[in-house]
Amino acid sequence: MDEKNLPSQRPVSDYQKGSEHLAAERTFLAWIRTSIAIISLGFVVAKFGVWLRELGERLNPGVPMHRTAASLPIGIGMMTLGAALALLALWHFHLVNQAVEEGKVRPNRAMVVSVAITIAVLVIVVVVYLLLTAENA
Repeated sequence: MDEKNLPSQRPVSDYQKGSEHLAAERTFLAWIRTSIAIISLGFVVAKFGVWLRELGERLNPGVPMHRTAASLPIGIGMMTLGAALALLALWHFHLVNQAVEEGKVRPNRAMVVSVAITIAVLVIVVVVYLLLTAENA
């Protein structure tokens, strides 16, 4: 390749680097908020089955209750996913800051796609679980 086809490498100012670092930090904090939300939702899902059984026993003592055994593993899976997402965000934040310093910032499309697909699969699992455990109303 000749020099005409190479992308131009202009020096990046300290202001631009600072702006990139702050943008990376905002993105990291957004990922952390998302992971906290997933962890919280996982906790609610994990405890929801227990709450339903206790409520059913109080409302109808002596009546056998439908077990919601899958809510605990699904909730734990969501909490684990939230923790993994926080660690992934930390790793990505570190890589982006290195890339900013080197002047080689690029989006990580693979990470974005994999996180989106993982969340979509988790939603499908929860919806299937709800449909399978729903009583005919």
